This record gives sequence, structure tokens and C-alpha cells, in this order.
Amino acid sequence: MAVKTTPDYVDLLNRAVEREIQVSLQYMLQHAKMEKLVRKTIPENILLDKTTYDAVGKFLREIAIQEMKHAASIIERIYYLGGLATTKSGKVIIGNSLSEFAKLGVKAEEEALTLYRQIIETAGKMGDWETRELFEKIYGEEEGHLFKFQEYTKFHDEKDEPSKMPLDEWRKIYTDDYFALLNKAVAGEITAIIQYTNQHEKVAFLELRMKNTPLETVNETNYASVASKILKGVFMQEMDHLEKISERIYLLEGEATYKPDPLPVVGETPLDFLKLDHALESITISLYREIIAEALKRHDTTTRRLFEDIILQEEDHYWTFDDFVK
Repeated sequence: MAVKTTPDYVDLLNRAVEREIQVSLQYMLQHAKMEKLVRKTIPENILLDKTTYDAVGKFLREIAIQEMKHAASIIERIYYLGGLATTKSGKVIIGNSLSEFAKLGVKAEEEALTLYRQIIETAGKMGDWETRELFEKIYGEEEGHLFKFQEYTKFHDEKDEPSKMPLDEWRKIYTDDYFALLNKAVAGEITAIIQYTNQHEKVAFLELRMKNTPLETVNETNYASVASKILKGVFMQEMDHLEKISERIYLLEGEATYKPDPLPVVGETPLDFLKLDHALESITISLYREIIAEALKRHDTTTRRLFEDIILQEEDHYWTFDDFVK
């Protein structure tokens, strides 16, 4: 091992993973909630092509994706060092207004910078120059996020308060049990994102990098690398699903969950990865068929079509994994 690690050091790095997963989910769900807040824009904005909410929503999405990439890089480093990366997330807090999103972002980024200074210092003392360089790069990007959020902390906006007006008749189909069903989809997408990201990076673990045959040596790849490449593409689609489903929930005046269900499970071998993912996709397809049937029963055409489009990709994921697990 190039660097001799300790359990405390791996725990410190895993605190960074938890934080990165937390803020990635937090910012993506805040981005999705802009669908709900944008309708509260001041009357003058009706003449504009986009509002402040559209502009802020765009950078929230960009930052959310960057934070998940940070998580992936740190997870990969943990596995290179022979440790085990966590699948846990810090506590996600969404908020109810643009200025609240910004204040929560400032708090999260300040906490990150404090933690990352500690990691940079500790990595230097241990002679772990690669980890130090990684966190110095991430530190600069987190500082940029902090400066961006600071610009909106005094933005004058309205909090998202429950409407006191009676619901129009057509909106009465969106009941609590319906939102609970849709949130099962959100929870499942979060599970997939965390599980697939961790598995994708776990191929950095030494045992999974080993080349055991001449063919693997010639092609500079192995079973784990092939599985990792598959998971990367699937992960990006799951992020897109999370965005679309949570946006739909917020547009209908609901609140999206931020907790994974079932809990992510990584596995020990590439075959474990694919079997676990195959089972997760099977559960997802069954759930989405249930949602489509319920949306059809309630005449919620938009939600039905959304899940009909998503289920095509989920079935493609299922069959991709199925090719490897038989």
C-alpha cells in the first residue's frame, strides 16, 4: 500500500462522502422545487423569458451534479486506499424559498470547507499527496459554490406557504396517498443513484482491479471494469429520473422525500453488483407499473406519460443487468 491508512482516516474521508451525497440530493431537490416556486413570481416577470427562479434552478442543478461527482471521486480514493466507502447521506434540508435555499447552501458549503481543510492537513501529515491534491481541487470548487450562494441570501422572496384557497375540482385527485406512492419512486431513484455510484467507484479496490487472464491483460480491462462502465451510464439516467419525478411532485404542490428506500447495498464482487442492481430494477419496474395504473385510474395523463417514458429506460437497465446474472 502506497499510503498506510487508519480507520480514523477512512472515517474522516467518509464524512466527506456523506456530505457530498447530502448536498447533491439537497441541491437537486431544491432545483426541482423551483417548479413550485416559479408560480409565485412577481407580476412583472410575466413579460420575461425566464425568472430569477429559473436562473437559480439552473445553477442548483449544475452544482448538484458536480457534488455527486465529488462524492464519486472521494469514494474512488477510499477504495484505492483499501477502505470501504459509505452509502450514507448527511441530513438533507430543502427549505421553502430561494433565499432559504441560499442560506442552507452557505451553511453546507462553510461546513464542507472546514471539513476539507482538516482533511487536506491530515492527508499532508500522512504523506497522502494524492488525497490532498484531490481535496484541494474540490475545496476550490466548494468555495465557488459558497460565493454563488452568498449572492442570494438577501433575496426578497415569498416563502412557500400552503394555499388557503380551496382546491379546484381537477386538482382533488392529488391526494396524500398518491404523493406517498410517487415518493416511493423518488426514494427508489435515490437508492439507485447512491448504490450505482458506490459500485462504479468500487472497481478501484485492488482485488477488483486484478487482471487474471491474458485476454484481460491485452484488452487492459476485466469484468469489474465492464460492470463499472455499464453503471456509469445507468447512474446518469437515474439522476435524470430523480429530477423529473421530484419536479412533477413539486409542480402538483406536493413535497418530495429525500430518504433512500430500500437502503443502498453495494456488494463485494462485480457479479454481486449486477445481481443487486438487477433486483432493484425489478422492484422499480413493478412500482412504476403500479404508479402508471394509479395515474390512469385518476386520469392523471401527464404523470402516466412521465412514468411510461421512464419505465422504458428502467426495463432497458433490467435487461442489461439480466445479460450478466444468468
